[in-house]
Amino acid sequence: MTYEIIYDRNATGDMNRLPKELRKRIFNKAADAKENPAHFFESLEGRSDFKLRIGDYRLIADINHSLQRIEVTLVDHRKRVYKRLAREK
Repeated sequence: MTYEIIYDRNATGDMNRLPKELRKRIFNKAADAKENPAHFFESLEGRSDFKLRIGDYRLIADINHSLQRIEVTLVDHRKRVYKRLAREK
């Protein structure tokens, strides 16, 4: 059962600011996670979001199991991603 991955406007902007090789790595890891998101994603404490670790970068997403959809909301370095996440919600 394959999930659909949707990148929102913020996540797309985040990805466009990254170097090409890193962008490719993140896309590949997200594509791998489409088959079994529960294996790759970890839930964030006290939130309904999930994180996917790609080296020093984090991909933050909402996973809707009933629609089989992964909605990527944020991509950034681990040093900044949680601060940005706190500001957005």
